[in-house]
Amino acid sequence: MADWLFHNSPVLLAALDAGLVCRRASRGWRDRLGLNHADDELELPLSQLFALEQTPALVAQLREALQRQAALQEIPVCLTAAGAITEGLLTAWPVRSPTGSIALCLAATCNMDLERALAELRGLRSMHELILNAAGEGIYGLDAEGRATFGNAATKRILGWQPEEVVGKQAHAMHHHSHADGSPYPQVECPIYAALQDGEVHHVDDEVFWHADGSAVPVEYTSTPIRDDDGIRGAVVVFRDISRRREVERQREAAYREIKQLKDLLEQERDYLRDEIKSGGDFGHIIGSSAALRRTMGQIEAVAPTPANVLILGESGVGKEMIARAIHELSTRAEKPLVKVNCASIPKELFESEFFGHVKGAFTGAHRDRIGRLQLADGGTVFLDEVGEIPMELQGKLLRALQEREFERVGDDRTVRVDVRVVAATNRDLEAEVKAGCFREDLYYRLGVFPVLVPPLRDRREDIAPLAEHFLARTCAELGRERIRLLQQQVRRLMEHRWPGNIRELRNVIERAVILSSGNRVRLDLALPADSGDTPASAHHEVHGEQTDFVTDAEMRERERANMVMALRHCGWRVWGPDGAAALLGVKPSTLTYRMKNLGIVKPEISE
Repeated sequence: MADWLFHNSPVLLAALDAGLVCRRASRGWRDRLGLNHADDELELPLSQLFALEQTPALVAQLREALQRQAALQEIPVCLTAAGAITEGLLTAWPVRSPTGSIALCLAATCNMDLERALAELRGLRSMHELILNAAGEGIYGLDAEGRATFGNAATKRILGWQPEEVVGKQAHAMHHHSHADGSPYPQVECPIYAALQDGEVHHVDDEVFWHADGSAVPVEYTSTPIRDDDGIRGAVVVFRDISRRREVERQREAAYREIKQLKDLLEQERDYLRDEIKSGGDFGHIIGSSAALRRTMGQIEAVAPTPANVLILGESGVGKEMIARAIHELSTRAEKPLVKVNCASIPKELFESEFFGHVKGAFTGAHRDRIGRLQLADGGTVFLDEVGEIPMELQGKLLRALQEREFERVGDDRTVRVDVRVVAATNRDLEAEVKAGCFREDLYYRLGVFPVLVPPLRDRREDIAPLAEHFLARTCAELGRERIRLLQQQVRRLMEHRWPGNIRELRNVIERAVILSSGNRVRLDLALPADSGDTPASAHHEVHGEQTDFVTDAEMRERERANMVMALRHCGWRVWGPDGAAALLGVKPSTLTYRMKNLGIVKPEISE
């Protein structure tokens, strides 16, 4: 009966010999140890019953109980159980067995509530570790002295930390010891440690932590103090690798720069080239069917589809710009801009800026970045009118830009790459200029790959009549006049004139004739130059002698309107500024604007 009670007791029971070796154990204790119930006799050291680190102290207490023959009451112990440890209470008392083999009995009880609480705590800790390790941000803890207490999986992934290498060490010395440029980062200035001092949350958007391999990792981080009733106990640091964000920001900044560059291009086209690039030209479509013009058009059709540079030669006023436009429109670059540069109108000191552009502050008056004409023409065609006017000192840089297809803006060290086709025009003898040392020979050959000669109007007399009719119809439409026809004898007079000013002179004569006309009568006699040699004496007298024709108020208003339109057309429809029509007419811009409104003068959709 006694054996049955011993083996089946709800209390854990064990019997020890004088050497403190366990010889017998109840079923409950055997179950905890995973022992066979059939083995009645045991030989177990105390280290198998109790936690190893507790055994020496427990042995001393039990030997003292044997020596004094006194019981031990409810000693806190840690019981082993299949590799696990359970806290409990132990009672021990000496006994005298008949055989003398048993000297001490043990009775142990487990604190099951505590065991369950510890198990729950372990489960909660495990769950917290899973949550921390699942976070994409690096998270690590500090004690009140700034030593690392833990780090999650992201901390190891981002910084290469091994937990056993950093726990207990100063975190600042491990990963935050230097700035991005390598200069020392004093610990007293560290925002992470500041949270331990002032108890405030510190957030930093852009610094670096140092990887275990010595590389810098751009991060943003927050250091939050941990406190209880006794004060600040430590801090938790949450950080994020912002390498990808930095790359996205760099790409966005590059995109913004590109957008700004495109915006500047559009503004430049709007402000400086709208009238020149998008206009229909000074002479409308190329008009005529003379043999001389057909030869020129044949050259245009042959060279336009090629990438060859073209040099247009001809007298002033023959329509070289129209030829340049025709070459561009028939080329593969027709969808890109045709940018005109009037080399004769650019001040010498501004040539480089006009061609290549400049950056803000490059020289006095450079208040903003400006894109040059070569960059504006990227992908298209640049038309260098009056190319012989380019200063000698700039010709070398222009030649290099055309050869290398790259240049630097004034005041900038960054290279701009462009792809432009060059069409140049001149009324000078460039070969003679080269021989005289006024024009670079290498630039001449670079520009003159394919020369095109535009014939003067005196060699195209059969084209004079259709050109005159074209200018007459256009001028009447612009001035709001009814269509006027030229008489046959007037056409003959036009064909007899020498036209030293070529097509430009013909256009001006027709416009003057319309302005001077009343009703449907064209005053060609007043429009042609008095000293042309083919003007009758009566016409000369009519101009220089006593004027016998008077005009009505309506006719005077019409002449005033026509005069304003002519001035506006000459100035590209600019009213204000030193190059505006108001300055040309000698009136205030506000006065001219008022008169334009009063006379119903409106800028046409396509400027001239």
